Amino acid sequence: MLEDLRWLGFHWDEGPDIGGPLGPYNQSERRSFYRSALEKLHAANLIFPCTRSRRDVLDAARAPHEASRELDEPIYPPQFRPPSDTPLPPLGDVINVNWRLRVPDSETLTFDDGYFGPQQAIVGRDFGDFLVWRKDDTPSYQLACVVDDAAMQITEVVRSRPDSFDLPPNPAVSSSCYTAPAFYHCPLMVDDKGVRLAKRHDALSLRAMRESGKPPGEILRNFNLELRKAGTENPK
Repeated sequence: MLEDLRWLGFHWDEGPDIGGPLGPYNQSERRSFYRSALEKLHAANLIFPCTRSRRDVLDAARAPHEASRELDEPIYPPQFRPPSDTPLPPLGDVINVNWRLRVPDSETLTFDDGYFGPQQAIVGRDFGDFLVWRKDDTPSYQLACVVDDAAMQITEVVRSRPDSFDLPPNPAVSSSCYTAPAFYHCPLMVDDKGVRLAKRHDALSLRAMRESGKPPGEILRNFNLELRKAGTENPK
């Protein structure tokens, strides 16, 4: 990806390929950062160990009104959560369990999105206690992203918006650990039939277009034309 972006004409001041003052930049080298964040959440009693399987969560969380949601992670049922006054075992004393962030039930989480404007989600309805550390002893995506953003002094985060219900976890983890950056969620890229572009559409990948002989200038011009055609005006 870095090679393709550089070929396209993009350059950056720091990163995994050129180094910089806020490295290391590869997540595989940042385990100590993630573990430190987990220990802070544990000390504040904001997490709890979870032995439930994904199937347990899916079966308990399944409801007719959720049939249309396409979540990467199902909403964790509050009845699976231990009471808040339950003493937490030391992190090193438990193995083969997931650790989840304890979210405040029925609280409304609000934040201002740079593209979509004011956003809000109700805890327990739109998202629940989500993973911060997996039983294979690796950090979750949400925890790793938040820790990296804070450590690398990120002030704005631009990412796609696959589903409105996918938005809350990152701001929620940020508010539990660090000051959250500003978020700007872009609409999904779709083809001429309105179908979401995915990795399986290899013909439209930057690498495939590069290998087909298209010059960088042509790709950028076509991309700019597609943006104008889509009418990507800020809905705010």
